[in-house]
Amino acid sequence: MNGPAEEWRPTVNPWIIAAAVMLATFMEVLDTTIVTVALPHIAGSLSASTDEATWTLTSYLVSNAIVLPASGWLAKYFGRKRFLLSCIVLFTASSFICGMAATLGMLVLARVVQGVGGGALQPISQAILLESFPPEKRGMAMAAFALGVVVAPIIGPTLGGWLTDNYSWRWAFYINIPVGMLAVVMIKAFVEDPPYIRTARPGRIDGIGFGLMAVSLATLQIILDRGQQDDWFSADWICWFAVVSVVAFVAFIVRELLVDEPIVNLRVLTDRNFAVGVVMITMVGVALYSAITLLPVFLQTLMGYPALQSGLAVSPRGIGALMTMPVVGFLTGRVDFRKLIGVGFVIVAYSLWWFGDINLSIAMRDIVWPGVLTGVGLSLIFVPLSAVAMGALPQSEMGNASGIFNLMRNVGGSVGISAVTTLLIRDAQVHQANMVAHLSPGDIAFGLRSQALQRYLAGQYDQVEAARRAGAVIYGELERQATLWAFVNNFRMLAVICMVCAVTVVFFKKVRGRGGGPVH
Repeated sequence: MNGPAEEWRPTVNPWIIAAAVMLATFMEVLDTTIVTVALPHIAGSLSASTDEATWTLTSYLVSNAIVLPASGWLAKYFGRKRFLLSCIVLFTASSFICGMAATLGMLVLARVVQGVGGGALQPISQAILLESFPPEKRGMAMAAFALGVVVAPIIGPTLGGWLTDNYSWRWAFYINIPVGMLAVVMIKAFVEDPPYIRTARPGRIDGIGFGLMAVSLATLQIILDRGQQDDWFSADWICWFAVVSVVAFVAFIVRELLVDEPIVNLRVLTDRNFAVGVVMITMVGVALYSAITLLPVFLQTLMGYPALQSGLAVSPRGIGALMTMPVVGFLTGRVDFRKLIGVGFVIVAYSLWWFGDINLSIAMRDIVWPGVLTGVGLSLIFVPLSAVAMGALPQSEMGNASGIFNLMRNVGGSVGISAVTTLLIRDAQVHQANMVAHLSPGDIAFGLRSQALQRYLAGQYDQVEAARRAGAVIYGELERQATLWAFVNNFRMLAVICMVCAVTVVFFKKVRGRGGGPVH
């Protein structure tokens, strides 16, 4: 940042500005969690399967990721305040359309637009927050920012569940409208652009690079969303989309390495810490978004929890993170970041393996405690991982590196959600095929249980109807048990991924401060 930019101070109290931009960020973060508990209701309302309903999550994440690298250029071109206001209006308007959606296709399209509006809210709000405070108070400002980002996932699932149970899943989107309107009023009244933004010359945007990135990510997401439904690469169109995605991705890499002003400067990946950090944040996205998608689906489809109880069971993850944040702040600078990250991944891996012990007779506490532990682990990962990944990069590359970092977290989340929903269906089919072999008259245990069930039902129906209903009950239980095992496999797979990441911290090198001292 240049001298004039550092000397500039807003005319309004910076804490009022913080409240204005935090409102927009809170709304965006809230929306990533509030929808998860409503997925079964969305599926039922729009005549879709649960795995199809997850498209509302993945489409948002990908469109959100696509706009991230261009947000800095767009802020300079349109003016940061005007661009932020436009994003909030777009996000709020598309939230209204999401709530009005009559079909799944309409909802997914509206979520894509919502993701475009939401993509720039966090980085732009964070930049405004940092510039509004003097250097000695920026740590306090970022602590408030982090608190808002952590509190939103605590409130989101519970609020989403309450709205879904008492009104409709559509109110999970309508709730953004008053928040968005208040954010627009406050930002219009209190936020102002610093002189260097007002006089900035953004130069030409790398439109070709942006287009190649968008095509690659969009085709990849369509493959991930529709792959299970169309049996993956046995469908010709998936093969062609895969070719387009790969070719566009390779062309994007070549373009960004050759052009003078790339939209994404990939040369920062030559820094070993940043390259390892990008791989890790991608895996964090896979594990985090997959887990918060699987859990509400399990609770509502197999356990019969209403949406509110499902949300209450998921929220403790945020409580665990909130409790651990002050500890992470104290340990930062005192303990090697690599140790914090490694311990964080081990804790998350343990909590996910704990989720893998689920069964059809668990109590709420069996979900709450591993959820709290997941939040504790994630708080030990996020801040240290960002610090060690970008600690050796020059300040001029921070914005670009942050864009890549957040983009890969979202891509990882989208890939993870699509992967676990596919594995859930396929694993359930495999377990069902293995278990059905035991449901034969030759199996003594099955024969005794079947006869006992028929005798019980014979008191209410004739013999033929009792036998038919007994068979239906047994098959329904078979499906539940097979699906349960599929959930167990998915949680344990995510635990293994986190353990691999815990080992990967050895590839980080110790970060040195700008003055030459160790930062850890």
